[in-house]
Amino acid sequence: MTDQRVNSPRTGATASVGAKKASPAVYRRRRLVVFVGLLLIVLGLVLVGGFAWPGFWRSAEPEPQPVPTVTVTAPAPTPSVKAMERAGDETAFQKALPSTVLQFALGSLAEAEEPKEQGALEAWNAEYADGGPGEVALVAGQWATKDEAATAAAAWTKAAGEADREGDVKVGKKVVGQYAIVPAKGGKAVVVWQNGTAVMQATGPADTMEDFYAAFPL
Repeated sequence: MTDQRVNSPRTGATASVGAKKASPAVYRRRRLVVFVGLLLIVLGLVLVGGFAWPGFWRSAEPEPQPVPTVTVTAPAPTPSVKAMERAGDETAFQKALPSTVLQFALGSLAEAEEPKEQGALEAWNAEYADGGPGEVALVAGQWATKDEAATAAAAWTKAAGEADREGDVKVGKKVVGQYAIVPAKGGKAVVVWQNGTAVMQATGPADTMEDFYAAFPL
């Protein structure tokens, strides 16, 4: 009988050498390769997005913060002189004439006759002073209707001369009359304006008359 033997696995010195475990240096190199590969993929995606998406690069930059606008408003001038004492029996229209307007203080108040000859129900002459050479002479009248007041305002403006500025007089958003500023001799100006049934004419320093009119409460 033939002697058949089964080869047994070799052990000890005759066994095949098993797969060697990778060294730490190899693992580090592999991790570095993987990291660099991921970094290149991300960089490629960023570059593709930058060219394919308009405004991509701008969106990545922080938006500039708006610079706040600072508005410095100078305080309104006030009179350096004291206004006259007012009578206790003034009419409603007379009381509506202010004692002070900006740096000007009321120095005198007396009835005016000429506007009454033009149909005014009542009229007043007022003098405003600032304690120096600047003085404003005011004529104020009140008519029965707005149309009569508009006619009087047009006549006063025409008598003053040719206006270089004019426009609407508004109370809020409502137009209540017209105004006109007319240059005068001696560095002065005349401003005429209508507010409903009231008409005012002020004559004074040219560089202050528009502000005077704008600050006048009537």
